Amino acid sequence: MTTVNPSDTPADDGWRRLDPRTALVTAVLTAGVVVGTAVPMAMGFLGHFGAARAGLWTAAGAVLLTGCAVLVDHVRWRRTRYRIGIAHVDLHSGLLLVRRRSLALDRVRTVDLTARPLLRVLGLVTVRIGTGEHRDGESTLRLDPVTRAEGERLRRLLLARGAVRDGDGAAGERDGELAVLDLRWIRYAPVSFVAPMLGGAAAGGVMQMSEWAGAQGDVVHWTVELFRALPLFWTLAVLFAAALLTGAAGALGLWTEMWWNYRLEREPGGTLRVRRGLLTSRSTTVEEARLRGAELVEPLGVRLFGAARVDAITTGLADDEEAKEASHRTLLPAVPRPEAERIVAAVLREGSAPTAAPLTGHPRAARGRRLRRALAVALAPVVLLAGLGALLTPVLLWTALGCAAVGVPLAVSLALDAYRNLGHALTGRHLVTRSGTVRRSTAALERSGVIGWTVRQSYFQRRAGLLDITATTAAGTGAYAVYDTGAGEGLAFASEAVPGLLAPFLEWEEGDRRGRDSAPVGRPRRTAGTRGPVG
Repeated sequence: MTTVNPSDTPADDGWRRLDPRTALVTAVLTAGVVVGTAVPMAMGFLGHFGAARAGLWTAAGAVLLTGCAVLVDHVRWRRTRYRIGIAHVDLHSGLLLVRRRSLALDRVRTVDLTARPLLRVLGLVTVRIGTGEHRDGESTLRLDPVTRAEGERLRRLLLARGAVRDGDGAAGERDGELAVLDLRWIRYAPVSFVAPMLGGAAAGGVMQMSEWAGAQGDVVHWTVELFRALPLFWTLAVLFAAALLTGAAGALGLWTEMWWNYRLEREPGGTLRVRRGLLTSRSTTVEEARLRGAELVEPLGVRLFGAARVDAITTGLADDEEAKEASHRTLLPAVPRPEAERIVAAVLREGSAPTAAPLTGHPRAARGRRLRRALAVALAPVVLLAGLGALLTPVLLWTALGCAAVGVPLAVSLALDAYRNLGHALTGRHLVTRSGTVRRSTAALERSGVIGWTVRQSYFQRRAGLLDITATTAAGTGAYAVYDTGAGEGLAFASEAVPGLLAPFLEWEEGDRRGRDSAPVGRPRRTAGTRGPVG
């Protein structure tokens, strides 16, 4: 690694510094935090020092803390330098503990730009350069902040190596805009799982703030008095509806912040770029050379309204906590399903979306397994309450009856829906698998991206003639499963999807090949090095 003399200037050998306005950003943010804590402290000092001295001490402390934060950040700026070399991206930082980090250019997978509101006002961005590896943040370089022009320069320079994959002859015809924000999509925000979570969080926040103010008892008393005249059922219904309305309003606000100014475009050189954000702007770039497929995700509430979102199945995306919060893999928010399938086809450069292909259903034994498991989950609390009711009080018996009346039909409905959603198919360059009910997922994975198969068969699956077969890949979540498929059909599916990969672990019966080597129907055999009943 290159050694840097502290006396060198960035212009001497390509080294650059962060934007000097980082000290201003730190001053403003620290001042905001300090003011928020200084007000209650000043109120506490009033009884001991009087108004004048309390204000003076509080102001002095605020100035001191802000000054210290600015000084520390100024030292960080002075000691932080970065360089885009011939083969590496270098970042040197630190005063007492000097850190010198380097990423090989051919390992760079992502260059993401993020600008919080204050950074946007100043024309600055935070740049995250990542390799997509999992090494506790050591595979990501963070430049915070640089000018927006410098961020765009770094993004173009570092991703200029990307090239359109072989076989995409018509790539140039599809460069440009693929999707832009349609305000009608916002109608799907209140039916997502975020809404009830935000409603519960709002109720918890009110109780917590009232506790801080010492008025939690008054809030509870006021709520009880407000609903005293209503029966318990209607009281719970009104509170539940209020929480849902609050959560829906919060979901609308969150959706607006996340997806305002949304734009999905294909750039020359074979990259997909997603830009979005109202207050905090975000820019995420995905190299098409690293794209291994797409996933259609349909949470239950969104699916009931005929919508779905699109996630990328790709290698090289950062997977730390910050990346998860930024929804790096999401290419398209919840939109009408035909629009989502259009984007899947455009992103994968296919004439039609592989996720829309007809799927092969699974045996009825798979339905029985789901029904049994769902009924076991639904009846377990019923049996417990009934037993306690027989020993303690008849109230618990009525509670058990109510749980059975609600839980059993719901469990059966979800189990049948989960069975209907099972399916798999082969279409062109992709294998397709679908499963789930509360969160239904349809994944189209490139066959060339499959690096192995994991076949699992429990004792009960063996008796029913079923098995689970999972395609392992370096992209996306790393594994995409076909659950509870027929044993012969599942193995034939895997063997045809990636010819030759599973063949050493199969044994053939007379007539099993049926005249075609690419789609054999066999059964798993135990061989040296395999695990479990099917290797």
